[in-house]
Amino acid sequence: MNTLHQRRSFWRVLSGGVAAVALSLTAFATQAQTTTTLKVGATAVPHAELLEFVKPTLKAQGIDLQIMEFSDYVLPNRALADKQLDANFFQHKPYLDTFNNEHRTTLVVVPNGNVHIEPFGAYSRKITRIEDLKDGATVALPNDPSNGARALLLLHAAKIIQLKDPTNLLATSKDVIENPKNLRFVELDAAQLPRVLPEMDLALINTNYALQAGLNPLKDALLIESQDSPYVNVVVSRSDNANAPAIAKLMEALHSEQTKQYILEHYKGAIIPAF
Repeated sequence: MNTLHQRRSFWRVLSGGVAAVALSLTAFATQAQTTTTLKVGATAVPHAELLEFVKPTLKAQGIDLQIMEFSDYVLPNRALADKQLDANFFQHKPYLDTFNNEHRTTLVVVPNGNVHIEPFGAYSRKITRIEDLKDGATVALPNDPSNGARALLLLHAAKIIQLKDPTNLLATSKDVIENPKNLRFVELDAAQLPRVLPEMDLALINTNYALQAGLNPLKDALLIESQDSPYVNVVVSRSDNANAPAIAKLMEALHSEQTKQYILEHYKGAIIPAF
């Protein structure tokens, strides 16, 4: 009698254990199935840093954020258009509009896609005040239309040059109608500008590349954009996935109070939240 009872008890325990293991495996499989991979392209500073900051938050929500770093402004958009990425985070809308027009792409800013502003700055290794910029000085500008215009608009605002239309976000050096210092403009890839800075009298550099090169926009820039700049950095995707739940969760994380405090404390005014 006791032996039979012991056998029955043994099989109950064994059956219960098997059931528990099966239940655990089912839960694990369900969890694995609900994990969403989100591939986002970004330039290193500050975009990839901000994505790294929100990565744990997204992981807790079942989103595996994979950050792909790029060192230029063209490849992240090409990779997104080719569906190698789900989204990217490195550009402002004037640049996106220009890229779409030139490459016949239809990339879009995701809903509530604004993240931050990176005040654009002018730097020099040869002078310490903009007033000391000499006649005939060589000035390096980004060679893409939107950021080249942004540089010229900053020089116009400082009354170093005068543009025909200071509201034209695609102005070029051909739109300069007054150049009292006879400045010579050299257009280069934006990523190269910090490297050529020692050879130039002045270089106008995007803040992400300035920070990456160890420049502090608030301390080192001889000229810097005001905080009402229209060049807000945005998260971009394709029209077929702009409303994807994982991208919505990404924007929630980037717009959180924790992210805002991180931006304010970590970048100390060199980057300004735009949400």
